[in-house]
Amino acid sequence: MPKIYFPDVQKIVYAGPDSTDPLTFKHYDPEALVEGKSMRDHLRFSASYWHAMVQGAADPFGGPTRPLPWTEASDPVQAARDTLDAMFEFLQKMDLGFWCFHDRDIAPELETLEATNAAFDEIVGLAEEKQRETGIKLLWGTANLFSHKRYMAGAGTSPCPEVFAHGAAQIKKALEATHRLGGAGYTFWGGREGYDTLLNTRLSAELGRFAKLLRLAVDHKRKIGFTGAFYIEPKPCEPTTFQYDNDAAACYAFLQHHGLEKEFSMNIEANHATLAGRAFEHELAYSAEHGILGSVDANRGDPMLGWDTDQFPTNLYDTTAAMGVILGMGGFTTGGLNFDARLRRQSVEPYDLFHAHIGGMDAFARGLKAAAKIRAEGRIEALVAERYRGWESELGRKIDAGEASLDSLFEHAVKADVGSAPAGRQERLENLLNEAI
Repeated sequence: MPKIYFPDVQKIVYAGPDSTDPLTFKHYDPEALVEGKSMRDHLRFSASYWHAMVQGAADPFGGPTRPLPWTEASDPVQAARDTLDAMFEFLQKMDLGFWCFHDRDIAPELETLEATNAAFDEIVGLAEEKQRETGIKLLWGTANLFSHKRYMAGAGTSPCPEVFAHGAAQIKKALEATHRLGGAGYTFWGGREGYDTLLNTRLSAELGRFAKLLRLAVDHKRKIGFTGAFYIEPKPCEPTTFQYDNDAAACYAFLQHHGLEKEFSMNIEANHATLAGRAFEHELAYSAEHGILGSVDANRGDPMLGWDTDQFPTNLYDTTAAMGVILGMGGFTTGGLNFDARLRRQSVEPYDLFHAHIGGMDAFARGLKAAAKIRAEGRIEALVAERYRGWESELGRKIDAGEASLDSLFEHAVKADVGSAPAGRQERLENLLNEAI
């Protein structure tokens, strides 16, 4: 029998908005129906292995403060076994249906790649057993191509072909493990695929090799029969000065340039949008409207700090906007809401991990209900439709159909009397949003 790491915590259940028990859901009722589908199926919540089990609340200015008793075994492989036990205990008690991992989260890097892969295979086998026992599924897997010093200049974009080969080997194993565990997707986060200075960088060569690495992964995906989605996760900077996967638009342009746009969709992270100077809603809306929104890393960043704070999501405006976009595109297919979020440095008690996830799940449940209310009432959409109604005219239809020329538009403009564009009614729309929340 595995050791129990959270003996004082029972399974978290829905108790309603009047509950004063901090270890209950106030708004997330997994089986409650919204637009004909359960909250559980709408939200597809997942916990990230790296933050929940491995990250000890370290930050750029200090080491870990949070106890991780499951990592204390002197044998790193035994510590990995214990950590897996703790993770699945946590997932079950939080009633989370999914989990996500990097390869080096779940198994240690040992002296040789062969030994590392053997340890990884063992832990993947144990994870497969736990998934079968619990019914919990893998949302996505990925490879850590950024922590080891070999990746200080990137993996696919490294100036060293040996590093490129090692990164490719890690992707191969991580992709095969994801396939074995029935993962719904596989995520590519460059981590260090960028540059610190252009003085030592061959820009087009690095971008081309990064695309080659992605193409190799696509080929291997087909070879092994993996049918899950491939995601790119945009991030603009930190740790590099500039990341090639800067934001959703940059990623999409890169994929189109290299003929990969049909192979990948986006895994959008809220905190990365903040670092890029974009709104979370913008990154989601851009991706959804281009048919490339696959999954979401649910967290938030601090706009006053220029690094990845990875805080748990509690802003109801953000969660409402996010769920509005997700409902508008018809909901998730392979993706979900993964809590890529870590506890604060002073959150060192075992309960804090549960409080954090409860808060994030309740915040997105409230966002789901508010977004569904907005859609049902239709008042915001009616005002937007009114603003664009001019495009239903003969002139608008001709422009959209490509039947207008500069000459014909010039002739029309000479005869027309245009005073101003339609009213935006931003304040009215903001009030309607507030009323729904």
